Amino acid sequence: MSQIETARLQDLVASLVEAARRAGADAADAVAVRSRSADVTVRLGKVEGTEAAESDDIALRVFIGRRVASVSAAAGANVDELASRAVAMAKVSPEDPVQGLADKDRLARAIRDLDLFDGTEIDAARMREDALAMEDAARAVAGVT
Repeated sequence: MSQIETARLQDLVASLVEAARRAGADAADAVAVRSRSADVTVRLGKVEGTEAAESDDIALRVFIGRRVASVSAAAGANVDELASRAVAMAKVSPEDPVQGLADKDRLARAIRDLDLFDGTEIDAARMREDALAMEDAARAVAGVT
């Protein structure tokens, strides 16, 4: 993901938290998730389908006292509407004495690279070859149809 895309998602979650505060939340946190997937399906030695999907999704958690609610949507959703909905839900939620955000002194100050991202991209032709080979291997096992 480019720095521009990362900055856009960071701005989006900051906007969500601000919208939640304006809507009446005492506290809030938000997350943005970018996902990409590709898929090739085969059956009896023939390709049945190929699919690819990409999405940016957001989630917002709001707190009103010890009441909490969470909502999620596609990244293009209206942040003010999403925040208003979350706050309305929190207002009617039961109180939970253990709900709340961590104290500020317990939060991480720097983003650590956890090396969780695998940027490997496999082209459709390679996925097709691999899927056909896996199916052949599975069908070579006695009893597998």
